[in-house]
Amino acid sequence: MFQSLTRALVCLAVITTLGACASPNRPDEVIDPFEPANRGVHNFNKALDKAILREASEAYVTLVPDPLVQGISNATGNLEQPARILNNVLQGRAENALHNMFRFLVNTTMGLGGLLDPATAMGLQELDTDFGETMYVWGVGEGPFVSVPLLGPHTSRHLSGRAVDIVIDPIGELVTFTRPLTVRAGLFTVEQLKDRAEFGSVVDDLLYNSIDSYASTRILYLQNRRFRLGSGTGNDYLDPYDDFGGDPSVALIEGGAPADDLYFDPYEDPYVE
Repeated sequence: MFQSLTRALVCLAVITTLGACASPNRPDEVIDPFEPANRGVHNFNKALDKAILREASEAYVTLVPDPLVQGISNATGNLEQPARILNNVLQGRAENALHNMFRFLVNTTMGLGGLLDPATAMGLQELDTDFGETMYVWGVGEGPFVSVPLLGPHTSRHLSGRAVDIVIDPIGELVTFTRPLTVRAGLFTVEQLKDRAEFGSVVDDLLYNSIDSYASTRILYLQNRRFRLGSGTGNDYLDPYDDFGGDPSVALIEGGAPADDLYFDPYEDPYVE
């Protein structure tokens, strides 16, 4: 089953990457040729959140002790470190690769396999990256916007990157028998529940208090993703979440906006000229 899924993800990565290559984007551009289908998927995800995820996330953080919730989150992040290191190398960012390597070694040894996070206290904060960012560094265009069941908003480049990250995950390949796909899915699910609970009020406003929750989610996601990818290029981007203490992850969709356009209201009707 895992091999079949891997082949499917590789095919998806190739197809969506080709689409991204053929669809270069301007920094302020939204390419959404699949909007009717995307809206259907968005409405499905929204209904699923309302029926299950919102309540399940609150139950998870209420019933599970905080140290265990944080420990699972720490361990999940630690298991993703080798793939981040590999992506740092592919991006030509040796300093980030060394940083993430030392973080992984410290948390794996001193942090009891990653359940604890002594690396952050030592100044080795998490430097997140993915294969979507690697393709960005290589010059691949972001491609069309797509909404994915359960996973939410993506660019085709980002979606391709997620597929490749699963395939190239060294830890996942080394411990296939002890960390099968079901375990990966379980870790992903509890991490999503934790995030949903942590940023619950922001997500509720976005999904249930917006005039057009699809357009709002799309705009915030694109701002977020572009800010993250451009955050190392000086003053190209501004952080629209400065009112939240400068934490770009506060809306679940870390973000920013092109400096040339300043910041535009995510709740504004995008079809009004």
